[in-house]
Amino acid sequence: MRYRNTVEFMVYGRYALFSDPITKVGGEKFSYQVPTYQALKGILESVYWKPSFVWYIDEVRVMNKIQTESKGVRTVLYNPQSKKRTDLSYYTYLKDVHYQVRAHFDWNMNRPELSHDHNEHKHHNIARRMIKRGGRRDIFLGARECQGYVRPCVFGKAAGFYDNYGDISFGLMVHGFDYPDETGRDEMSVRLWKNAVMKNGRIEFPLPIVDSPDIRRRFIKPMKMKEFIHRENFLGLDEPDLEEIFSKGDLT
Repeated sequence: MRYRNTVEFMVYGRYALFSDPITKVGGEKFSYQVPTYQALKGILESVYWKPSFVWYIDEVRVMNKIQTESKGVRTVLYNPQSKKRTDLSYYTYLKDVHYQVRAHFDWNMNRPELSHDHNEHKHHNIARRMIKRGGRRDIFLGARECQGYVRPCVFGKAAGFYDNYGDISFGLMVHGFDYPDETGRDEMSVRLWKNAVMKNGRIEFPLPIVDSPDIRRRFIKPMKMKEFIHRENFLGLDEPDLEEIFSKGDLT
């Protein structure tokens, strides 16, 4: 589904690590086969984000064949009683990744103090310019060592490896996190997606604002909403002479 403020872009890189949390218990990491909703949202927030709105990922298209590569990684041990300072772990990365993403934004109604920044046309145009420029901040594909790159695209164009491939089920996956500024509750929780399926290379995500029988939420910890104060740590798009600065990516 296309919204009035829909953005479409490709994201790609040599490696990606969308960690399955079950594999992190022993100090080693194994990537999910496809990016999670939260990982794609984080990528788009690195491209362009303001606390006055929330990005929603509608769909992702897997363009390249899913391949993995394991690497030995020297990790730091945090046990002060151990004479051993480092350990060797194996991380399993996705290799040669390429995705097409479709997303849109909506206003964050839990922040009424930022309503003066609700200018859909300007935010949409700036987001599109930032995609064209490769993002305002560095793009990472699940982990700091996995550099990513973004470019504009037309979602659905170009041939993908899994076109006409049929359904591939990924079972239970992490969908994302619920933060206080997006839910209005003073807590952080995790969303689990119990029936993640890719159909002919496309994954349609259930949106976190819609009650879905496939989404389960689990409480993690209490958390307070970050406070944004006008002209202290937040400037709106309609501030005098600031639109050009925002378009260049110099302010948040």
